[in-house]
Amino acid sequence: MATDNRKVILGALLLFVSTALILGTGPIDVAIPAVAAGVASLGLAAGALLVGTSEDGRPV
Repeated sequence: MATDNRKVILGALLLFVSTALILGTGPIDVAIPAVAAGVASLGLAAGALLVGTSEDGRPV
């Protein structure tokens, strides 16, 4: 099965940036706006979707 490297790289980048935005602001007590948190959560979902569908065949 072939893996689409672009999907994996983009998905991993989205997951990393979104996670850093949500979890990284907690310890330094910086409140992020609700819109930014919403966009970050959508970034997590999109990143997981891209990584999950990066291979040929049926995604699980």
